Amino acid sequence: MARVVRFHEHGGPEVLRIEDQNVAEAGPGEVRIRVKALGLNRAEALLRSGWYIETPTLPSGLGLEAAGLIEAVGDGVDGFAPGDAVSVIPPISMARWPAYGELVTFPASQVVKHPPTLSWEAAAAVWMQYLTAYGALIDIARLSGQDTVVITAASSSVGLAAIQIANMIGATVIAVTRTSAKKQALLDFGAAHVIASAEEDLEVRLKEIAGPQGIRVVFDPIGGPIFEPLTAAMERGGILIEYGGLSPEPTPFPLFDVLSKTLTLRGYLVHEITGDPERLEAAKAFILDGLTSGSLHPAIARIFPFEQIVEAHRYLEANEQFGKIVVTV
Repeated sequence: MARVVRFHEHGGPEVLRIEDQNVAEAGPGEVRIRVKALGLNRAEALLRSGWYIETPTLPSGLGLEAAGLIEAVGDGVDGFAPGDAVSVIPPISMARWPAYGELVTFPASQVVKHPPTLSWEAAAAVWMQYLTAYGALIDIARLSGQDTVVITAASSSVGLAAIQIANMIGATVIAVTRTSAKKQALLDFGAAHVIASAEEDLEVRLKEIAGPQGIRVVFDPIGGPIFEPLTAAMERGGILIEYGGLSPEPTPFPLFDVLSKTLTLRGYLVHEITGDPERLEAAKAFILDGLTSGSLHPAIARIFPFEQIVEAHRYLEANEQFGKIVVTV
């Protein structure tokens, strides 16, 4: 038996319960992990509230990221042994492979030996943010050192990961955040420019910064009315990669800019990378190199104990964090 987090109905953070449950043995191709830390993601709040792309059978577990020690390996697993320190790559289905628990079982293909210099908290904060940012900026957009990239929701864990990855290859980063409260923190974290979209004219500021060349790459999880100023400042042949839908307002289609500049508006899910073994291996190599060199270093906003999972979700939904929320087990 092990403690796990489940919910029996959709709703707010208060529906989360810590329960005792039998955890499956490691089957063929699987490993069982004694969890030390969990990384929280907005997708988990969406699953819990009933608004995620996956509809689980209730009661359901949840969670996409964990780090810990391998306790057992199943038949056919090579390269892992009990006692190895590992972290989990987000699975396609968190209802099938939930990470919120003291013991979890995952396919060995979704597990990575992370650099030993990482703490458990940092290791639990790696894969969702860096895989998401890598897939969009490097795998799809082919970002280069000559590019200017706009990163919206820049103080989120994925936004901060994108800033670091863009800086690794020498691109110029324009971070967009709602207010100026986090402006200095974003500059200190590596953004070349920061725009507070609720306080400044986004289109005017983007054009001032980028100049006549414009912006080739935009990385956005918001959607909604922001599409119009973003595309207005883009260069001919640019690409806007949308990986979320946080805005409650309708998203206009900027027809004139898309046509006149031959823009690409591209929907993106991290599953494109995690579901393709070849692309995933390239991503893992890039990220592990960055972690080892120190170019990539997860920003931890706040750490909660496992017993405060409800409070951790409340903090997640308050949108006050700068970086990743982590839960220790």
